[in-house]
Amino acid sequence: MKGKIIVVDDEDNVVGSEYRETVDKKNLTYRVSALWITNSKGEILLARRAYTKIHSPGRWGPAVAGTVEEGEAYEQNIIKEAEEELGLKNITIKKGPKTKNEGKYKHFTQWFECVLDIPITNFKVQEEEVAEVKWFSKEEIKEELEKNPKKFLKKTKNYLNLFQ
Repeated sequence: MKGKIIVVDDEDNVVGSEYRETVDKKNLTYRVSALWITNSKGEILLARRAYTKIHSPGRWGPAVAGTVEEGEAYEQNIIKEAEEELGLKNITIKKGPKTKNEGKYKHFTQWFECVLDIPITNFKVQEEEVAEVKWFSKEEIKEELEKNPKKFLKKTKNYLNLFQ
C-alpha cells in the first residue's frame, strides 16, 4: 500500500494525511504537483496516463503529475515524480500558477514549468504510470481537443490557457 497523502483545507493549509482510498471516499481536498514541459520549438510534452489507472486511464494530460505525499512539499514531489515517471534528473524547474479543482476529486495543483530539448526516445517511461509521451504543437492539441475531447483530461483546455 502506498503512503498517506496530504489533506488540506479550502485555503491549501495542511490539516492531516490519509490513505488515497479514504481521501476519495470522503471527498477530501488534497495536493497535486504537475509539470508543464515545453521545448525550444514551442511544442508541449503530454503524457498518456497508463490504461490501468483508476482516474482517467489512457487520457492525455500534463507530462508529469503526482499526488503530494505525507512529508513532502510540492516541489519535492514534482522532482521525485519527474524522475520516476520520465527518468528526468537534474532538471531546472520554475514555479508556475496554482489551481484549485472542485468536484469529484478536490485538489490544489501547484504547477511547475520546464523547457527541455529531449527526443521522445530519451524519456524513460514508468509503465505503471505512463502509457506513452509525445511532443505536440499547441495547434495539434487544440484540434484534437475539438475532435476527440475524451482523449484528454477534462481540464486540458484550461491547462493550455494557463501557459499561453
